[in-house]
Amino acid sequence: MAVNTLNMDEVRGSFPALSSPQVFLDNAGGSQALGSVAERVRDYLVNTNVQLGATYTTGKEATRRYAEGYAAAAKYINASGDEIVLGSSTTQLFRNTSYALDFDEGDELVVSALDHEANIAPWVDLAKRQKLLLKWWLPSSDSKTNPKLLAKDLESLLTDRTRLVTCTHASNILGTIHDINGIAEVVHSRSPKALLCVDAVAYAPHREIDVKELGVDLYAYSWYKVFGPHIAMLYASPRALEQVQTLGHFFNPQNTLEEKLGLAGSSYELVSAIPAVVEYIGTGTATTKWAGIVAQEHQLAETLLSYLNARDDVTVWGETSADPALRVPTISFTVQGRSSRQLVETVEKETEFGFRWGSFYSVRLVEQFFGLGEDGVVRVSMVHYNTVDEVTALIAALDSVLARGE
Repeated sequence: MAVNTLNMDEVRGSFPALSSPQVFLDNAGGSQALGSVAERVRDYLVNTNVQLGATYTTGKEATRRYAEGYAAAAKYINASGDEIVLGSSTTQLFRNTSYALDFDEGDELVVSALDHEANIAPWVDLAKRQKLLLKWWLPSSDSKTNPKLLAKDLESLLTDRTRLVTCTHASNILGTIHDINGIAEVVHSRSPKALLCVDAVAYAPHREIDVKELGVDLYAYSWYKVFGPHIAMLYASPRALEQVQTLGHFFNPQNTLEEKLGLAGSSYELVSAIPAVVEYIGTGTATTKWAGIVAQEHQLAETLLSYLNARDDVTVWGETSADPALRVPTISFTVQGRSSRQLVETVEKETEFGFRWGSFYSVRLVEQFFGLGEDGVVRVSMVHYNTVDEVTALIAALDSVLARGE
C-alpha cells in the first residue's frame, strides 16, 4: 500500500548532503541529490564511460544503462520513451522546441505572463521570427497578491488561429497549483489545432505526474529539482511530436523526440542515474511515497504560513492556505519596510539556513505585475526531506531579526 507517513530517518539518510550543518530551504532552485544518484553517476563514469552504440561488451552495457535511464524517465510521467527528450536544462529544451515548430504568418500564441522566463522568452522570440500574433494571458483575479491562471480567462484569447498556449503547472514564486486538466480541456475544445505547453519545474518535486491524464502536449521539468542529476526532460504528446521538426543531422532517424531535439545534449552518466529517483519515489509500485510526501510537505507549509499569516507586517505572495490541493511548499513573502535581501542575508550570517531573495527568473511576475524592486521576495522553498523542526527554527531566526529591526 502507499506510504502515508514518511520514515524521516530513512528519508534524510538517503541524502548525504543533509548530514551537513546547512539547512536547505532553497529547493526550488535545486534539490539535494540522492546518494544512490551520485553512486550511479560515479559507477557509469568509472565502468562504462564509452560511446553509445558500440558492439563490444562495455559499449553494450553503456547503451543499456542509457536506455534504462530513458525508460525510467518516461515511466515517471506515464509516457513512452519515444515521447521524451533529455537535455541540459528546461530552458534549453523549450528553446530547442521553439526552433522546431513552424507556424503560418498570422497564427497566434497565448503566453502566460506569470511564468519563469524559460517558458516565455522562447515563444516571444518565435512570434517575432515567424510573424505570429502574441497574446498575453493575465489573471483576472481581484487579488493582487494571489494571481491565478484560470481556464475561463483563456476563452476570449483563443481562436481558430491559436497554435500554442503556455503556462506553468505551479509557480516558482507563488507555489500556486494551476488546474492543467481544465486548461487543457478549454484549449483543445476552443482551438483544436493548439498545443498546450506547461512548465512543471516547480511542480514535479511535489506531486505525482501523469501526462496522459493531464492532457498536455508539451511538458517539461528539471531532474535536478527532483532529487536527481543536473538534467532536464521534455515530453511531447503524439500530436505535438508530429508537429516538431528535427533539428538533428539529416542522415539520422527522425522518429522519436530524442532523435528530433536531443542534439546529444544529455550526458550519458546523468541519464543513467535517473532510475535511482524513480526507485526512491516508488513510481508505479504499491509502496509509492507520494502520499507521505504530500502529507509531510503540508505540515511544513502549514507551520511557516501560520507564522507569516499572523504577522501584520508580512505579505504572503500566493495562497495563504497550506491546503495541498492549492499549493506546493514554495512560499514567498515580503516584510513591510524591510529589504528582502537584507532580511535573508542577516539571517544567513547568524544561522545555517539557506534560502533566497529575488525574482528567480520570474521577473515579469515579481517586478512588473507585483511592482516589487530588484530585491523581490523572500522565498522559502521546502521539500519532503525538510522537517518541522527546521521550519520552527527558521521562524525563530526570522522573529529574532525582525524584532531587532534589522
